[in-house]
Amino acid sequence: MIQLLVIDDEEPIRKLLSRMIELEGYSVFQVADCQSALKQLQQHPIDVVLCDVFLPDGNGVDFIFDIKKVSPESEVILLTAHGNIPDGVQAIKNGAFDYITKGDDNRKIIPIIKRAIEEVERRKGQLVPEVAYSFDSILGDSDEMKHAVCMAKKVAETDVPTLITGETGTGKEVFAHAIHQASDRSKHTIVDINCSAFSKDLMESELFGYKAGAFTGAVKDKKGLFEVANHGTLFLDEIGEMPYELQARLLRVLESGEYIKVGDTKPTKVDVRIISATNRDLKREIERGNFREDLFFRLSVFQIHLPPLRERREDIEVLASTFLKRFSDKQKRKIAGMTPEFLEALKRAEWKGNIRELKNVMECSSIVCDGMLTVEDLPLDLQHPVHVEKGNSDEFELAVIEKKHITKVLQYTHGNKTETARLLKIGLATLYRKIETYQIMI
Repeated sequence: MIQLLVIDDEEPIRKLLSRMIELEGYSVFQVADCQSALKQLQQHPIDVVLCDVFLPDGNGVDFIFDIKKVSPESEVILLTAHGNIPDGVQAIKNGAFDYITKGDDNRKIIPIIKRAIEEVERRKGQLVPEVAYSFDSILGDSDEMKHAVCMAKKVAETDVPTLITGETGTGKEVFAHAIHQASDRSKHTIVDINCSAFSKDLMESELFGYKAGAFTGAVKDKKGLFEVANHGTLFLDEIGEMPYELQARLLRVLESGEYIKVGDTKPTKVDVRIISATNRDLKREIERGNFREDLFFRLSVFQIHLPPLRERREDIEVLASTFLKRFSDKQKRKIAGMTPEFLEALKRAEWKGNIRELKNVMECSSIVCDGMLTVEDLPLDLQHPVHVEKGNSDEFELAVIEKKHITKVLQYTHGNKTETARLLKIGLATLYRKIETYQIMI
């Protein structure tokens, strides 16, 4: 049983967090101060700690060190009512798994806890490592995809910087990993970083590392991701989101193969292949003054564009069939297939989220179906209009259909709200609101 510890001196918040976590099927302990927390950590094998920053007998940012001394395998998530970047940076450097603000980030708490638990289980060897990507994992027989794969295979044989463009969900990460796996650098690691996930200061430390004493809390040297990826590949996802101030430093690495760590005086040399990806129009960002033109030319020596799913509808059937088999095997359910009407509805859809959205739809539909996927198993916005007899006009109401659909998914997940929200593609707070509005009982 996964066990969590909530540390917060405000009883209503402590109880609310504990209740949310218990609804996900985890065991929770509650305390109001640091000393009580240490006693719980000594008595129980705690997997994840949720700790308030401001406590009666200490500061959560500093308390991380005490938690790690008593329970080094525990992941720590800091919660604060008044978030600020310096505290967040320091918390991560002290060993926190994440740092979030109460209220604004309530919808993020359960997903973050899930990721922290996954990290704990991975260290314990309870999670099977993900299968490495390859070009064989890329599905699609359309001319557009065949061309993209052909170009990717050719550039994999070289070391040139490669820019992969395309809308969100088109498979840019899959292509980046496939290129690395097919290259001479495949014996070394590929390191991913999402440039939209970090502030300037934190990203600088993550990319380039720092020397002990570079700032308060830097008690030992830290390797940057460039150093970790040495002789391998660094994948810069969402490169269009990189802070402008850091773009010059990245350009220097591309041009000279060296950089200076934060707080250091001598350069560090690296041999890293750069693959970047973006869903933005970088030329337009250059015109707006948000992206350096010289960096764009260095990153885009070779470009690969991935078409959106709506421009290769002939690939939808093979993608849907593959996802269906994958999810039916995972859920250990026998699903006969898809009706022609179901497949036709898939081919008509806009797919603004592309392959990622299709994958989500297939997973959700495979859960709620009864042996054969029909149009009625699709999310509401993909379904055909419902024709009903007079006297059953309530069936026209969106709320009636929505309540039935949510209830069906909740029954499948055995009341797991986070998993239900993910499958329905709605926020956790939205799901709780709908459960209350529709008075759904599980």
